[in-house]
Amino acid sequence: MDSETLAQMRARYDSALIVGITREVTEHLRARILGEDDTPSVADLEPETVAAQVVAELERRFRPSLRPAINATGIVLHTGLGRALLPESGVRAIGDVARGYCNLAIDADAGARGHRDAHLEELICRLTGAEAATVVNNNAAATMLILNTLAEGREVIVSRGQLVEIGGSFRMPDVMEASGAVLRDVGTTNRVHLRDYESAIGDNTGAILRVHQSNYRIVGFFSEPSLEELVALGRRYNLPVIDDLGSGALVDLSRYGIEPEPMAQESMRLGADAACFSGDKLVGGPQSGVIIGRRELLERIKSNQLMRAFRVDKLTIAGLEATLKLFLNPATLEDTHPTFWMLSLTVDELDRRAQALARAVSDGLSAGASAGEGISVIDGFSQVGSGSAPAENLPTRLLAVQPGAISAGELASRLRAHEPAIFPRVHAGAVLLDPRTIQPDEDATVCDAIIRILTEAAE
Repeated sequence: MDSETLAQMRARYDSALIVGITREVTEHLRARILGEDDTPSVADLEPETVAAQVVAELERRFRPSLRPAINATGIVLHTGLGRALLPESGVRAIGDVARGYCNLAIDADAGARGHRDAHLEELICRLTGAEAATVVNNNAAATMLILNTLAEGREVIVSRGQLVEIGGSFRMPDVMEASGAVLRDVGTTNRVHLRDYESAIGDNTGAILRVHQSNYRIVGFFSEPSLEELVALGRRYNLPVIDDLGSGALVDLSRYGIEPEPMAQESMRLGADAACFSGDKLVGGPQSGVIIGRRELLERIKSNQLMRAFRVDKLTIAGLEATLKLFLNPATLEDTHPTFWMLSLTVDELDRRAQALARAVSDGLSAGASAGEGISVIDGFSQVGSGSAPAENLPTRLLAVQPGAISAGELASRLRAHEPAIFPRVHAGAVLLDPRTIQPDEDATVCDAIIRILTEAAE
């Protein structure tokens, strides 16, 4: 088969692969010819048409699996859509070190081997008040590494109400077991007292652990000791106190009208011996887990043989360093950091965006397509996401589309199949799109996609 289009594919794909896909396409055509339904036309059998099908099949199978998407759900830190948007400075930093060699683990002054922690440790310590720090590939790894280093084969005391399960069915008891530590839970789900911790301390106690509940809250008849009280207890019995902060925060979220999340600085101020938190949630960097604490304990953690298995690469370091530097001036975060820009948006600002989207969609629809469509702007809520401030709903304004020719579910499905994929919500027969998480330069793409899908459905 000779085709100019197909010839171009030879520059991208191996000849054997092209032959194999061509055979599959022709076998499918042969089956259609022999079948009673869906018989191909003469035009379907033209060489150029068959070649185009081969090219389309090659493109379908081998297009990038990980592709850009538009988040219209209103969930700022959407785990399924990649969590935090990296700031532009982080994107540039990753690109800079990805293009060539870099000083990842070499001391340029001494001309000798260095350590990759050197790129982040001083910055993290300045932001958190810690004596020392290191970074691993996520917060679960950070927790596991701390426990394995400080309490392998020994009991770790933790409140029963803090034995959380995070996304993907990863459970704190299982993480602790994998670390080699022995779980010793105390208290009840909703109430635990300091005396419960103290009664559990014995000869085989290795550490006291506090775990932020992250993706759920207990309200009502509930109490637990403060970190300050746990630290005092640990000092009395010479036991390290570990604070798993979950999402972790470097700024007070109450400035955005959101309930505060545990702050790394506060953990260090109150005397936790070691703490850990995610670098890719409220910090907003690439996926990572940050470990901070006393220098002596951090040196032991860095020397653990598991550290090599959990360490991060040059791209993560570059992106995280650039992101962390934005916190050196918290007053400008709304201008420099996508997560905090989205959290800072007011209802009035969101209403203007939603109204503009509604007008653009309404104006773009033909008379036939618009006859049965309902385009409106309604009240709604956004969420922080990724286990951060789970009880908080942020007021927003939503573009609501009630399609006439197709169902809301079908419209949402076609939006997800769009390039780039657009992920909305569906509720009460309407497709809902939240401008809080739709980036300003994506507005036109969203409008064009809705208009095209509804117009095609009405034809």
